[in-house]
Amino acid sequence: MARNAILAGATLVIVGIVVTIASDSESVTSLIPAFIGAVFVGLGLLARAKPDLNHHVMHAAAGLALLGVLGSLGSAVGRGSEGWALVAQLATVVILGGFLYRAVQSFRAARLAREADAA
Repeated sequence: MARNAILAGATLVIVGIVVTIASDSESVTSLIPAFIGAVFVGLGLLARAKPDLNHHVMHAAAGLALLGVLGSLGSAVGRGSEGWALVAQLATVVILGGFLYRAVQSFRAARLAREADAA
């Protein structure tokens, strides 16, 4: 899962930079996906560096992914975003939604493996 966090984070950083350049935006808000992505890269690297904390770090990443999906959807729908802002928000929803799905699958597999070992 650490690798998935790093990949999702790096992808969000790229999205933030590309959208900022393509939209010729001078606003820091166009870099929000990049900021979120940097946090995911950091969490992924922390999980790799401290395997004993992997469980906790990946749960934090999953929680952050859920907040990112809800926040991006809320912003896209609530404000009626358009243009590059909408592209960035939808990309964030897809990337973090995919990460969240994989995280839940990983958590379930780990739980089933623990239960099988205990039996």
